[in-house]
Amino acid sequence: MDKANLLELLNFILESISLIKDRFDSINDSDDFLKNKDGLMKLDAISMRLQSIGEALKNIDKRDREFLLKVADKNYWSKIIKTREILTHHYIDIDAETIFMICDEKLTELEKNILILKSKI
Repeated sequence: MDKANLLELLNFILESISLIKDRFDSINDSDDFLKNKDGLMKLDAISMRLQSIGEALKNIDKRDREFLLKVADKNYWSKIIKTREILTHHYIDIDAETIFMICDEKLTELEKNILILKSKI
């Protein structure tokens, strides 16, 4: 994969993480997603961005199998890409608790890993 396309995908992921964090800012627990229309819109928007992040990572992995392994093992990236598969093909099975956990516990680590990858281009 050429550097320009790789950089574009990494920047897209970082932008998506930033948007997710902004939308997640007022969410204190998973029930906040379900309280009203605003919460549901945030749940949908965050889910879409998580799906897009997984798609971008899937594309990076397809084009350069070794690049992502510079910062984390295959299992780490596989879980994120599989989340994209679930969001895409089994959206009805996704619950607010899962999305809350991803945002609350996993997003900052992903952001750090993407920044490290970006520095390795």
